[in-house]
Amino acid sequence: MSRLLARLVAVAILFSVAAPLPAQPLPGAIAARIDSLFASFNRTDAPGLAVAVVRDGRMIFAKGYGMADLEHRVPITPSTVFDVASVSKQFAGMAVAMLIGEGKVRLDDDIRRHVPEMADIGAPITIDHLLHHTSGLRDWPGTLGLAGWHYDDVISFEQILTMAYHQRSLNFVPGSEYTYSNTGYNLLAETVQRVTGQPFRAWTDANLFQPLGMTRTVFRDDHTAVIPDRALGYTRAPDGRWRAVTNNLTALGSSSLMSTVEDLAKWVINFDSVRVGGAQAMALTRTRGVLNDGSTIPYAFGVSHGEYRGAATVNHSGSWAGFVTYVLHLPQHRYGVVVLANAPQVNPTRAAQQVTDVLLGSALAPLAAATEPPVVQLPAATLDAYAGTYKLGPGWYAQVRRDANGLTVQASGEGVGPMVARSEQELWVPNYGASMTFQRDGTGRVTGLLYRERVSPRMPDREPAPAPTQDYIGEYFSSELQATYLVEARSGGLAVRHRRRGVGVLIRRWGEDFTGTLPSMRSVAFVRDARGKVNGFVVNIDERSRDIRFAKVR
Repeated sequence: MSRLLARLVAVAILFSVAAPLPAQPLPGAIAARIDSLFASFNRTDAPGLAVAVVRDGRMIFAKGYGMADLEHRVPITPSTVFDVASVSKQFAGMAVAMLIGEGKVRLDDDIRRHVPEMADIGAPITIDHLLHHTSGLRDWPGTLGLAGWHYDDVISFEQILTMAYHQRSLNFVPGSEYTYSNTGYNLLAETVQRVTGQPFRAWTDANLFQPLGMTRTVFRDDHTAVIPDRALGYTRAPDGRWRAVTNNLTALGSSSLMSTVEDLAKWVINFDSVRVGGAQAMALTRTRGVLNDGSTIPYAFGVSHGEYRGAATVNHSGSWAGFVTYVLHLPQHRYGVVVLANAPQVNPTRAAQQVTDVLLGSALAPLAAATEPPVVQLPAATLDAYAGTYKLGPGWYAQVRRDANGLTVQASGEGVGPMVARSEQELWVPNYGASMTFQRDGTGRVTGLLYRERVSPRMPDREPAPAPTQDYIGEYFSSELQATYLVEARSGGLAVRHRRRGVGVLIRRWGEDFTGTLPSMRSVAFVRDARGKVNGFVVNIDERSRDIRFAKVR
């Protein structure tokens, strides 16, 4: 704790330094260079984006490109209101930091102290765990999808909390790893409501937005509310036409903040001026999480620490219902960029970096020159030894095959791609933009591979024979999700049925590990009792939502 206080004091001193003179407005030639970056989006028949730039306490650029509403032909301007998606989390983080400063919340508080409806899952989940995505709580988008919700349904804050209240197991022991979970930030918003006795919207209005003059910013706590100048989210259909995306979500704390680039520019300026929150709370929001093993993660209170061209950054992105968003701050340069877009064809992170290249290019480290890594020729015996099946994750396997040219790899549900040797153990996979590094035991036997910092074990050379289809047929129920699925025989294989999701196919990946074609069913692994009879299955949706158990009830 003393080390944490020392860090907070040091950062607070940084925030207390007097601000330099305001920056001058952008010259026309530089503004034109920024315009040229987004010329392809500056049209009247497609969605687009808005951009704002701040430096030395002033907004020096703000402009919109493309359309906010295609039906009514409304263009995007700096005053257009967007759903900022997960950029919302930093506001919940600041709210909690301010309450910590007031002594109303502590980092080591068990969430059940403030939200007693949460079940006792055997290990305390603290405010610190929730802030840093180290709680082990499952992410609601996947779990509600598995329970039967569609993303265009009305998804209320109460439904999200109810899902959290019914969770009876975790993805992992709290504090043992970092895995992003929106659910944690919804519980933080609920904590703010319980501690202050005010609705989250009212508290953030009074304590964050109004003091900064963010008059167009609000947490949408009613999906039917009319919000003037609001952009619609869009996505492209397979036929190339634009389709509006329904947005009936209320996910306070993790999302559902409506704002403009002009308002968010004021928020980014506050990172340096600290008019709202104070130096101590601002310093706390920059405190990275620490795992049980003592390692530090980049994530802090709704923001992530990073680096761009040699400069330290604080940033966060967002994505929901066609909206993609990004806020970037370079503290050493008192500089920030806000990008809000209403179609996923925009890459907001890259957009912010391109603007930064224009405005700070000479002050940053040179862009790294692209270099072609060396290609190594491996002996035939080594290639032969690497061929096999590797388990990348639940329902996700990689087939490494030998052909006349070397090795290829094919992951579950994907095409075949070449592998290029960079060393005796490391092979680059261009299709994945990543390497697979093969591992051996003390006898020299290949035991697995390292892919994206995870060890993937090698499966036995002989796959188990398929069990009779009849073993799996039946009705399965999750008390956690209050959801029922039927497993049926169909066309010589297995199908899975849900009353809202319809019928999907179960595709066998390995042994009794299947993939379902219905949403949220990356892995459906059947389990057996001591007598060898199938008595349930376990669903893994993704890394954020694991090991959801269904019991066979008939």
